[in-house]
Amino acid sequence: MELQSCINYLLTTAQHEVFQTFSSGLSQFNITPGQYGVLSCLWKNGSCTPKEIAQILRLENSTISGVLDRMQKRGLINRVVDPEDRRSVQVVPTEEGSALRDDVLRLIERLNVEILSGFSPEQKGILLDGLRKIGNVERADA
Repeated sequence: MELQSCINYLLTTAQHEVFQTFSSGLSQFNITPGQYGVLSCLWKNGSCTPKEIAQILRLENSTISGVLDRMQKRGLINRVVDPEDRRSVQVVPTEEGSALRDDVLRLIERLNVEILSGFSPEQKGILLDGLRKIGNVERADA
């Protein structure tokens, strides 16, 4: 099989291009695509445990721990210990983390449109449905 026909090569190459575009765009807010993922979880849910964030983003707990450390140092999140169960920690956005929401979401929407601009509406639907199927990801509006 030719490399250019291998699904792993194609997905890796496409993911790299998308990641670079998002990294560049999000740099104006001094956040990374991974940090956007964490903030998105918190904006939607209000608070989450580190384990819940890792499950939603499909990352290892150890990976999330480092991301949360950097975000806390940056002032985007706080970790709050549950007074009823000191082993339970909730991650919550700070005022600064919450204040980024509208501007970041507008940027994410614009970047998605930009990245998919070469596709017809039908092609976009097929691509997104195919990626969801490969990744076992449910539609948000389902």
